[in-house]
Amino acid sequence: MTWYNGISLLGILGLIAIAWILSENRKALRWKPVFAGLLLALAIGAFLFAWDGGREVLKWLNDGFLVLVEASKAGSQFLFGRLAIGPGGEGSLGPILMFQVLPSIVFFSALIGVLYYVGLMGFLIRIFARAFSRLFRLSGAESLTTASNIFVGVESILTVKPHLRALTRSEIHMVLAAGMATVASNVMVAYYEMLKDHFPNIVGHLISATLISAPAAVVFAKMLVPEREQPETLGVHIHPHYEKESSLIEAVINGASNGLKLISGIVALLLAVLGLVALLNIMLKGGTELVSGGSLSLTLEGILGYLFYPLSLMIGIEPEQALAASQLIGERVVITEFGSYQHMAGMIADGQINDRTAIIVSYVLCGFAHFASLAIFAGGITAIVPEKTKEVASVAFRALISANLACLMTGAVAGLFYTGQSVLFAG
Repeated sequence: MTWYNGISLLGILGLIAIAWILSENRKALRWKPVFAGLLLALAIGAFLFAWDGGREVLKWLNDGFLVLVEASKAGSQFLFGRLAIGPGGEGSLGPILMFQVLPSIVFFSALIGVLYYVGLMGFLIRIFARAFSRLFRLSGAESLTTASNIFVGVESILTVKPHLRALTRSEIHMVLAAGMATVASNVMVAYYEMLKDHFPNIVGHLISATLISAPAAVVFAKMLVPEREQPETLGVHIHPHYEKESSLIEAVINGASNGLKLISGIVALLLAVLGLVALLNIMLKGGTELVSGGSLSLTLEGILGYLFYPLSLMIGIEPEQALAASQLIGERVVITEFGSYQHMAGMIADGQINDRTAIIVSYVLCGFAHFASLAIFAGGITAIVPEKTKEVASVAFRALISANLACLMTGAVAGLFYTGQSVLFAG
């Protein structure tokens, strides 16, 4: 243990103080869900980092996930041949995101469809939803969507489709924040493929990050937009709403189709956003060099790095590592976590960040807390209930802030319990 572990603890308290300052109604703030969420996040962190049994459980989950990853490669290597063989494999043509990372999403989406069909996914979601409802005193709709987001992405909105029209403003904010603070299980494989050569057993960290981020999202969502109305489903346990396929084959087909749609969205987004960021950087660099006579050259990554620098220090990252870490965190808000994880892999390989920084940042980045997901989640709700557009628009940006604060708290929890011996699976 070092004094940086203590800084991470103070950072958690600092993030809560920031949320209190940003709260739209401090008088209406209820502290029970805040303290319950904080204690649960810390308990999960202690269980996974500090207890040998917890590490063994997560190691087992990690190894099981890797078996699925290997199975997912059969289809991509059959279709794309050597293009699908990752770096280090026999006959590999080098790293190619399109053919080595993204195709696995189709397999995992189909698998999730199967789990829904056999009832296992609904069963797991109901267990988590009941626990959240009792611990945090959330409404049935809030509990269900927060629990769903541990396993799936924007599809979580559909689990409460019959209740969307009756959601309060605070509930809408909670739904958005929880969705952006976590990641879907079918994209974890993409992060694994990008980091596996530089960060052994990264999947274990991704799973634990998602588990911690769910209660962290409750903490900040309920602080920034406290409940002032009477939710329709308060104290009510509701069941996930989804249309069950008529057969197992239909579940596989629909799941695979959803995965293909997700890939097309990711590809389109990366092509557009990375190009726009490059254009903006050219303009920023040229403009600042022109004004300063060549003595100053700014980029978007550099600006975001300086903006997130104090927060990186706050969550326990060493000062000499904080600028690199803050650039990765800032990039996620603009170019999504895919770009940030890819850049992080390069930084680890080049020795720009150490083990402690890599672990903390990997936890912070494990969330859809960026503008693209904000548009997806907000658009998903308004497409189903257009009459809620005004309420969604009024809390959307606050939800993005809540999600980022939750992800930062998740990183701080990892920083609090990290020691040279409790690196989980990174050494």
